[in-house]
Amino acid sequence: MATIVIAGASRGIGLALVRHYAQAQAGNRIFAWCRNPAGADALNALAAQSGGAIDVGTLDMADGESIDRAAASLGGMPVDLLLNVGGLLHRESGPEDRAFDGWRESFEVMVIGPFRLTQALLPNLTGAQGKVLSVTSQIGASTWTSGGLYSYGAAKAALNRVMKSLAVDLKDRGIAVGVVHPGHVQTDMGGASAAITPDQSAEGIAKVASALTLDRTGGFFNWTGEPHPW
Repeated sequence: MATIVIAGASRGIGLALVRHYAQAQAGNRIFAWCRNPAGADALNALAAQSGGAIDVGTLDMADGESIDRAAASLGGMPVDLLLNVGGLLHRESGPEDRAFDGWRESFEVMVIGPFRLTQALLPNLTGAQGKVLSVTSQIGASTWTSGGLYSYGAAKAALNRVMKSLAVDLKDRGIAVGVVHPGHVQTDMGGASAAITPDQSAEGIAKVASALTLDRTGGFFNWTGEPHPW
């Protein structure tokens, strides 16, 4: 049995992770947070069928007050696993693109948000000697050879660095931290022709989370479990 918080749970990989953990073991408690729960029909349907295992809540990763409210809703409940899943993709037209609102939103949602949520849940994670696993992308690695996707790649690279620092600073508290590339997934972002389904990705991510220990803290992993080059 585990208490799991999934940030970005309304669709795609996040929704698949909710489904996976609800089915994986009786007694799991899943807090499935998203920006607009009222419009999250698939997530609400899962929760209705879960016998109380899934609790749907509001979380806007670009809003610090929303993050604080979501964390406060748990009280002192120990959290075994925080999964930072939510993301967005702005496609710049090229090197001359001067639209920087997408950059700001990308960093709010995919860098500052995961840091603030981890920060807000530190008492809960410390109580459980829990884990933090954030969904990144191979595009955020220095080994990625393609151009473009400037704001997305930069945000994911920054997320990697933030989580690496947290891994160092939280090790003495017994909290393991890692990042995982989810694969090329059939989501709104990845497209229908992507290589794997959300359920396949979620199953792999869950295995990475299970294998994440203090000996492996700070790691960057593929959804298949192998280390990913930085």
